[in-house]
Amino acid sequence: MITRIQPDRRMSQAVIHGETIYLAGQVGEPGEDVAAQTRTALAEIEVLLAECGSDKSKILSAQVWLADIAEFEAMNAVWDAWIDPAHPPARATCEAKLATPDYRVEVIVVAAR
Repeated sequence: MITRIQPDRRMSQAVIHGETIYLAGQVGEPGEDVAAQTRTALAEIEVLLAECGSDKSKILSAQVWLADIAEFEAMNAVWDAWIDPAHPPARATCEAKLATPDYRVEVIVVAAR
């Protein structure tokens, strides 16, 4: 069975297939610095995971896309304070051109339910 969470005509914010949850990329408020955008994106991830019956301790993998890899340490400071240290996911981080120059970071996760 497939369950789509907050679908619109283009995408769903989350898709549940069996016991696996796939989240759409989460971003912060345009124009904020990378730390603030990271905090916002991670908070939204927590909300979506809760809606799907999960939490951050069950994140299997994460992709972090940064508009500027020079902001890696600032993003990591927020990530490290947020992530469950007993259950860190597999993670990849790369520099990428995001949907608009106002976005500094986008985070995508896959989690277990």
